[in-house]
Amino acid sequence: MNPDAVAAWLRDHPGFLAERPDLYRMLAPPRRVHGETLTDHMAAMLAAERAATRDMADALREGDGFAARIRAAILALIASHEPAETVHQEWPALLGLAHCALATEDLPSAHRLFLPAGSVARLMPAGRDALLRTTPTDLSLLHAEAAGLITSDALVRVPLPGPPALLVLGARGVADLPARGSAAQLLFLARALATALLR
Repeated sequence: MNPDAVAAWLRDHPGFLAERPDLYRMLAPPRRVHGETLTDHMAAMLAAERAATRDMADALREGDGFAARIRAAILALIASHEPAETVHQEWPALLGLAHCALATEDLPSAHRLFLPAGSVARLMPAGRDALLRTTPTDLSLLHAEAAGLITSDALVRVPLPGPPALLVLGARGVADLPARGSAAQLLFLARALATALLR
């Protein structure tokens, strides 16, 4: 579209930008302010930028808190003689979650959830090693007795030889498992668990 056509369309739809404040972040502000309308335009741009900065700061705070909890969980693994038990018994308190478990398609054993063959392939999208879900499914299968408490969860592939395995983390509230930036931390946690299980 040529600039005149865009300008004409905006004149015919004066509320367009006001209804989409996120677009202000993409627009270059005028160098000089001439009149009240342009002042409003610049104020809207500043408000959009402030909101974006607040969102970023909130995400960083969430991420920092979750990273500290992950470090505590890994330290517990280092001292553990039975990693699957540590995941099940200690990690919920350390990670601030309702439920943590190692789930495998292997034979049932203590402190591990048994998954029927093919469950990991069904639950995890192809090419994904970590999945955060705000509307989790298969709650009874993945969270056992804690199923009624879970409102969001994370599933992470545990790189072990043999049958597929998942680290299953369940939260009471969505904020307990930060959606932004936590996938890499969860993958690291799963790798640490695999290392502990193999030593």
